[in-house]
Amino acid sequence: MQVRRLALTLVTLAAWSLTTDASAAVRSRELRITRGTEVLHGFVAWDDARKERRPGVVIVHGGWGYTDYVRKQAERLAASGYVGFAFDMFATGKVETHLEHSGGVMGQLDKDPALVKARFDAALEVLKSDPHVDPANIAAMGNCWGGTVVLNMARAGADLDAVVVFHGALNTMTPARKGQFKARVLVMNGGADPIVPVAQVEPFKKEMADAGVTHDVVLYPGVKHSYANPYADHAGSNAMAYNADADKDSWARLLKLLGETYR
Repeated sequence: MQVRRLALTLVTLAAWSLTTDASAAVRSRELRITRGTEVLHGFVAWDDARKERRPGVVIVHGGWGYTDYVRKQAERLAASGYVGFAFDMFATGKVETHLEHSGGVMGQLDKDPALVKARFDAALEVLKSDPHVDPANIAAMGNCWGGTVVLNMARAGADLDAVVVFHGALNTMTPARKGQFKARVLVMNGGADPIVPVAQVEPFKKEMADAGVTHDVVLYPGVKHSYANPYADHAGSNAMAYNADADKDSWARLLKLLGETYR
C-alpha cells in the first residue's frame, strides 16, 4: 500500500497576548490547518519575552473535544517556558467550554488508528515548524482519550522525548516494543476511576518495563475520572469529578518531568 503525504496549509485566524507576570508575555494564535480535504484547528501559545527556540508540547484533548480547557493548558505551558499546541483531533472545530461534542467521532477514530496517526503527525509537523520551537525537543500530553492517543503514538514510534497522561486508559492491543518507544512516560490517574480501572496499572507497568521505557505511574486515592478538568462536574456522571488537589499536583509533576527532560 502506498502512503501519500498530504501538504499542510496553515492560516492564522487570530492572535493576542496575555501578560502573566513581570517576566512572561504569553501570546497565542488560532490556526486553521488544511490537510487534503479536511480542515483542522489548533491553538498555539508561547512566551514572547523569550527569544530562544524552546521545547514544544502537543496537547491532545479528551472526549469534550477541542475546548477552552486545552487552550488554557497551552497558555499555562507557555507561561512556564514551553510552546503549547492544542490540536483539534476531532476535526470539528468546536470550542465550547464543557459540554460533550464528540458525537461519535471518538468511536470512529478508535476504529481508524491510521487517521489518528495522520492527524497527530500533522500536529507534530505544525509544531516543529513554529519559529519559537526547537524541533528536536518535542513532548506530548493528553487528557482522558487524548492520554491514550499520545501513549499509542509513542507505542507506534513517534519521535517524542516525553509523554504525559492525565486520566487516560492504559490498555492496548499493540504493546510497546523495545527500541521503538522513545519517550519517557508519566501517567497520573485517579485511584477511584471506574472508566480507567486501577487493574490496568500493573499490566501497563510490565509493558513499559519489558520495552525498557522509563516510566512513572501516580494514582490519586479516592479520585475519579477527569479529575484535572474543572468542567468534569458538569458531565452528569458519577464516574467523573474535578479534584483541585490532584489537578494542582499533576500539573506540578508535568512541569517537573519537562524540566528534567529539557534541563
